Amino acid sequence: MIKKIIHANIYTPDELLSDHTIEIENGIIQGIYPTPIAEAASHSSIDAKGCIVTPGLMDIHIHGCMGCDTMDASRNALNTMSTFLAAHGVTSFFATTLTNSQENIATALENITQHHSHLDGAHLLGAHVEGPYINIEFKGAQNPAFFRPPLQSEYETWFANELVKLITIAPELPGMDEFIRACLDHHIELSIGHSSASSDQVRHAADLGVRQATHLFNGMRGLHHREPGTVGGILADERIAAQIIVDGIHLHPTIVKLILACKGIDHTILISDAMRATGLSNGQYDLGGQEVTVTDGAARIANGSLAGSTLTLDVALRNVMQFTGLKIEQVLPMATRVPAQAMHFSQNKGYIRTGYDADLTIFDNDFQVISTIVSGSQIYRQKTME
Repeated sequence: MIKKIIHANIYTPDELLSDHTIEIENGIIQGIYPTPIAEAASHSSIDAKGCIVTPGLMDIHIHGCMGCDTMDASRNALNTMSTFLAAHGVTSFFATTLTNSQENIATALENITQHHSHLDGAHLLGAHVEGPYINIEFKGAQNPAFFRPPLQSEYETWFANELVKLITIAPELPGMDEFIRACLDHHIELSIGHSSASSDQVRHAADLGVRQATHLFNGMRGLHHREPGTVGGILADERIAAQIIVDGIHLHPTIVKLILACKGIDHTILISDAMRATGLSNGQYDLGGQEVTVTDGAARIANGSLAGSTLTLDVALRNVMQFTGLKIEQVLPMATRVPAQAMHFSQNKGYIRTGYDADLTIFDNDFQVISTIVSGSQIYRQKTME
């Protein structure tokens, strides 16, 4: 276990603390203070001089990586995701399911319940259920064979699984108001996605308590100057936080700037939406029973629809800075405290503060991940740190 990180330039994420020490005990941050000039590294400390230390990144929307997927419903799949994510600075994630049969989704959720606390890398905090209660008109790469309206017999089993934390929905579907109210009664967050909702329907969903939007602009009715549509409703509603995929494929850099101008940093969440090809080469892959071709990092099904991404959050941070000219302290919150707040984990994650979990990412000055610490243990380190 790491006891100290010394000589660190800490982004909390909103404040810079230069040349500071983070003291850790039992996986919890016990103190943060200026590093004494003569302090030297020991076997239980890390000298982070010249490096950037941030809260660990949080990915609330990831399907898979390294040939594995949440829907594989195995410990190996979740563990592969957990360790891969840690190598990219992610210390917490929400394993995301796909539109599929009741049985297959239930099996994937049960697998998360069984194995979430026994993984070797990033914390698995819960499940994000993406579909099947979404609109076939904006199906994207979700399998149309399994679309359905809310089924009480199905979603009550999700409520019994306390690790279901987020569900993507199309709020315009019949029966959705009742479903939204039921989810909120069980403290489950909701996100608008794969939706044809009008701006009025978006506002109505927000009135009911929906507080997120899934991969804004992708898989939803677009923006028009006489009918703002799903996108317009989300951009205009200050209550809704927008998840965005900043890989340079899903969103043009100008659109990224537009989203940030409308939503602001405090209502924007960076996600990967990564699928099983992430971390691997171009080629053919499976996504929910559909063949996906990955070419130059872009994943598409046969009709050309994007099928998730091959993005990681560390790359997303660098992309946002490149696309917008924002500084690291402006971009970091969107991958740390904002998702932690949106998912109700900000009481112990998303910040570097005394009493918070020692989930930390160490970057070099080019914003490349060189070490990841989860609950005070160094899960990943680049060879240059050895």
